[in-house]
Amino acid sequence: MRLILGSGSPRRRELLGQLGIVPDAVTPPDVDETPLPGELPRDYCRRITAAKAEAVEGGPEDVILCADTTVALGRRILGKPADAGEAAEFLYAMSGRRHRVITAVAVKRGARIWERDVVAQVRMKRLSDTEVNGYLATGDWEGKAGAYAIQGPAGAFIPWIQGSYTAIVGLPVFETAQLLQAAGWPVWGQG
Repeated sequence: MRLILGSGSPRRRELLGQLGIVPDAVTPPDVDETPLPGELPRDYCRRITAAKAEAVEGGPEDVILCADTTVALGRRILGKPADAGEAAEFLYAMSGRRHRVITAVAVKRGARIWERDVVAQVRMKRLSDTEVNGYLATGDWEGKAGAYAIQGPAGAFIPWIQGSYTAIVGLPVFETAQLLQAAGWPVWGQG
């Protein structure tokens, strides 16, 4: 039995490492992440995660772990910004407001799939132009849903969260451990 991580995210590998787990293979799937017209953020996140799990190839006993993190401002999905202008637009939209970070996790073994999604609430402080421009100059926004990562420099913009910190980072450790155990993966070295 092998564990295949269907994600190229170094943060997800680090979070798995907190459980003492090192994946046997890392194979990020190529999935179209375009939201469907009118699709709600939580439904979108679950759909993308399930599509990733289906796209990753593995043997019948392999355990495949996939996840997706989505930032939602109301019904609006704030994906990975295309450029610094869109990143600034996202940051100003969240400035002084609460938003949700949704991370869906799917674990597949053979024909079975175990899934969970975790929603955390995040408040971003009111941002000044200097803060937004300084943050954009770091480049940390690139490739990040909602144009920020709480574990990076943007953590200085987040005075309050409610829910799982590790879900906001990109892989809810508690729920992931439960799903892996359900699929028969020895999280605590048993077996």
